[in-house]
Amino acid sequence: MNLGEYGKTAESKTAAFLRKRGYAVIKRNYSCRFGEIDIIAEKGEYIVFVEVKARSTDSIVSPKEAVDAVKRQKILLTAKDYITKTETELQPRFDVADVRISKTEDGRTVYSLNYITNAF
Repeated sequence: MNLGEYGKTAESKTAAFLRKRGYAVIKRNYSCRFGEIDIIAEKGEYIVFVEVKARSTDSIVSPKEAVDAVKRQKILLTAKDYITKTETELQPRFDVADVRISKTEDGRTVYSLNYITNAF
């Protein structure tokens, strides 16, 4: 599996996690000139913009640390673009899915999800 496939799998696992918890996943991989948002979901009074970051367990930088100030700014601008185009009146919230990838001794790939609500 290449890096892009790991990322897509992490996004799919995060979307499934959200659905199990009652979220409606509205859009995946929304992009505009400002950037991209991995998952846009709704639950109750919230529209939730989710950044999914996946890293191997031996990575120097954790997935949540990879969502730095520059990345957060791009997400905020992209979310504003989405809200403007859809005219949603829901309260925006920004979450991060911190996904760790490891291999078992028998070669299976394991994904561990730490979901951070109101990450920024």
